[in-house]
Amino acid sequence: MLSRFDDYPLHQTPEPIAHPVSNDRNTYDRFWFNGFSADGALYFGIALGLYPNRRIMDCAFSVVHRGVQYSFHGSRRAPDERDVLEVGPFRIEILEPMRTLRVSLTANESALACSLTFTARSMPLEEERQTLRREQRVFMDVTRFTQFGRWEGWIDCAGERMDIRPEQTWATRDRSWGIRPVGEPDVGGAPLNVAPQIFFLWAPIHWDDGCSHVCVFEDAKGRSLHAEGKRAAFGLPEPGASTQASAAQIVRMTEVSHQLRYHPGTRRMQQGTFTVVEPGGEQRVITVEPLALFQMKGLGYRHPQWSHGVWKGELATGHDSWRLADLDPLNLHNVHIQQLVRAREGNRTGLGIVEQLCVGPHAPSGLNGLLDGAR
Repeated sequence: MLSRFDDYPLHQTPEPIAHPVSNDRNTYDRFWFNGFSADGALYFGIALGLYPNRRIMDCAFSVVHRGVQYSFHGSRRAPDERDVLEVGPFRIEILEPMRTLRVSLTANESALACSLTFTARSMPLEEERQTLRREQRVFMDVTRFTQFGRWEGWIDCAGERMDIRPEQTWATRDRSWGIRPVGEPDVGGAPLNVAPQIFFLWAPIHWDDGCSHVCVFEDAKGRSLHAEGKRAAFGLPEPGASTQASAAQIVRMTEVSHQLRYHPGTRRMQQGTFTVVEPGGEQRVITVEPLALFQMKGLGYRHPQWSHGVWKGELATGHDSWRLADLDPLNLHNVHIQQLVRAREGNRTGLGIVEQLCVGPHAPSGLNGLLDGAR
């Protein structure tokens, strides 16, 4: 099937652009954003995913305000053209690639609406390719970039209009694509001989003079499956200039380690330390303390009804909300979280997030079961 993008010199295979190189039904392509104020009074997340082999596109917009998290969800049959990023009242517009994007949610049955513009402050930081296996099968094979910026616009939440000003609202976004578990689980065949397990940390931090980022996957014994750290100064190349020279300004750490202390009876970080080593051997220690909580199920991650890549019909929308203090932190749908954090390194302070997903055993954390809490 041809699309208008086949008129551009973008092809990576002999197939048209609309035909993924992999026939894995879990092939995906995803937009993700968050935004937050320095005091944690406002935190919001945005997502849109395309699953071309499932012929599905879905989206979500979720806001934490006054202790309650509100969410809008949408799903549709995937459009034929790759630049159509719309699901019902929800839309993403790429105004200038890698620089400026607009997200809008018009009036709908939920408590939410918005018109928001993301403006980049940094080059996109390309993460190393993440390839994970369970027994012999690759279940995750992903490329992701992370980018730092600011938001401007407005949000309507539960009848309250909030002006979003760039000097007060930090932004992080990522784009990822490849293969990851989505939709209904596979059926048939022999069951796995390994228990379900994942340990994932993702920590982008805004500093006054630039940004830093850490990404970690570990197995049940705490052995590294993927670990990387990067830093970069704020600033973008001139429009039309090559991105290669700017990309060279991104510094990759040679070592990454972490240490977390959990709230007792949960799998939520109470305090954390990330230690990274510069190419020249200098060790840098970043401590983080949580300020606010965001449940990733608000964007479809492990949501019981609006999980990613599930067929909901030609077009479907929905909404939900919950008081964060009332949630069971060890319920499977609630263990995937982001925490807004205050970061410190020496005399400087930063603001960012630590995303956490810990299911199954993780020996360094003292966790032995599927969803036991820390002691």
